[in-house]
Amino acid sequence: MEKKVKALSHLYVTVFLSGFASFIVVPAITDVTMSALCPGTDECSLAIYLSGFQQAVIGVGTALMMPLIGNLSDQYGRKSLLTLPMTLSIIPFAVLACSTATNYFYAYYTLRTLTAMISEGSINCLALAYLADNISDTQRASAFGILAGISSGAFVFATLAARFLSAGSTFQVATFVSMLAVVYMRIFLEESIPDRNDSMTQPILKETEGVIQKDGNVDTRKMPVFKTIPSLKDIIRLIKSSPSFSQAAIVAFFQSLAEGGMICSIMYYLKARFHFNKNQFADLMLIAGIISTVSQLFIMPLLVSPIGDGRLLSIGLLVSCLNSIFNSLAWSAWVPYATTALSIVMVFTTPSLRSIISKQVGTTEQGKAQGCISGVTSLANIIAPLIFSPLTALFLSEEAPFHFPGFSILCIAITLMIAFIQSLTIGKTPSNSRDENCSNSMEV
Repeated sequence: MEKKVKALSHLYVTVFLSGFASFIVVPAITDVTMSALCPGTDECSLAIYLSGFQQAVIGVGTALMMPLIGNLSDQYGRKSLLTLPMTLSIIPFAVLACSTATNYFYAYYTLRTLTAMISEGSINCLALAYLADNISDTQRASAFGILAGISSGAFVFATLAARFLSAGSTFQVATFVSMLAVVYMRIFLEESIPDRNDSMTQPILKETEGVIQKDGNVDTRKMPVFKTIPSLKDIIRLIKSSPSFSQAAIVAFFQSLAEGGMICSIMYYLKARFHFNKNQFADLMLIAGIISTVSQLFIMPLLVSPIGDGRLLSIGLLVSCLNSIFNSLAWSAWVPYATTALSIVMVFTTPSLRSIISKQVGTTEQGKAQGCISGVTSLANIIAPLIFSPLTALFLSEEAPFHFPGFSILCIAITLMIAFIQSLTIGKTPSNSRDENCSNSMEV
């Protein structure tokens, strides 16, 4: 028990440091992009299109890489696979740490696009699989919520730091902290490799032809090893392995489609609508981050048992939809600040969804399952900028067919409503995973 608590504490520190490095640059990147591409203006279609294109390309890469990385972690361990994305994420930060001039921005843009195809989402995916290795399925929703709370805490501290740093200093700090995260992870985090001798857990994607004995038991010694690179057929088979998995995958797609649309729209919308700058973006993120951290660390663990992760998912999606509607109709600069209070419920969505997914597979397939869903969300991130970036640019320009600057945000609300309606079909999520030894689980 003490050993596992220590292992998870090192995982939390790793996630915190990595998240801090990623989040600290978020408030500054919009101003840096606008300054490099369209200096002296509050509206820049080129910046919106380039950001959307980058997001789409990254989505293509992650859609291909996430299932592979997840499967490799099942084979070779979570720590081994964490090293690659964490190391790659350092490179783009280091470029803008040198200078934020236009030429350096284009170098950052190129390197960020290439490295994020591997690193984007990988750390979270592998961290979830690491937790699933060490937490019983009855406690996973709370554990995933705590992990999300750690990320939100990193977001709060990073945003607070960004509030008082210049753009150049922000990227210097991000470079240092991301390097520190890699060093800490390599020194302190223990390797976690699923026990493949666990006969109680039968992997979904392994073929069992010719290995069923006369007494009905499965001889695991004769089971062929799942190939390293999962094919599309393997992924589809995994998604169809249970009705709850299929439904959760659909919810993940539409929720990520909306989230991707919000990423490529909201900051440019607020900048054009209310002339927000880096400091105001940081203030918004700081308020939302504090609320999210408190909710995920303290409120969500109390609600999981009496309410269930399925209902928490639906509640989070419904409130997220309302949040988008309010922002699309924002009539004053205080409205985006007021809607951040809804983050207390909105943050239930992702941990609940990941918990539902985790319960549908055995202990040796947590990496495959989380990687598969990350691939689905990445596919949504490919499509999101193709839809919402042109929509945002159109309705923020003088050529808009009618005056509604927040029309793209309203479309995001409609997407979230689709995800909410689909989430209602999941119901109570049965668990397909079984723990051979109860001593291998721990309470959060």
